[in-house]
Amino acid sequence: MSVAPNTAANLVYQIFDLQRAVRCVAAINIRGQDTGVALQGVLRFVGEGESRATHLAERLGVSAPVLSRHIAELEELGLVVRRPDPEDGRAQLIALSASGVEKLRSIEDQRTSALQGLLQDWTESDAEETARTLKKLAESLRTTARAKTAGPTTTTTVAEE
Repeated sequence: MSVAPNTAANLVYQIFDLQRAVRCVAAINIRGQDTGVALQGVLRFVGEGESRATHLAERLGVSAPVLSRHIAELEELGLVVRRPDPEDGRAQLIALSASGVEKLRSIEDQRTSALQGLLQDWTESDAEETARTLKKLAESLRTTARAKTAGPTTTTTVAEE
């Protein structure tokens, strides 16, 4: 089943509108904090488990130098730690420090509370349905992006060569 062009265009508009709304809400909620939205995003991904910086950069959709600056800032704040990757001495693994775990928990609690306040006129069913739809959208986009990044896989036979 395919999505009609008008439906896809409307979805693109709604996604960008949602991004703008989220940025506005985030800007209000980060005032006075030592970590901005970008650092909080990196902190969230690091919080999913120890990982190589290259893997984190790929998942975040940023270049290695951009991620490196963010990691250095988070490390300076004492929120992340680096250690050598035992499987590859040239690589480093990044993880949250104890204060990073606390900071991430605090950020997520604050965001949860803020969203609850903003969605007072929503039902539990509205929120659950939206969460399911957003999860499905994100999974579809990631799957398609991974497939396009991997590129076409072609095999040739001896006869074709």
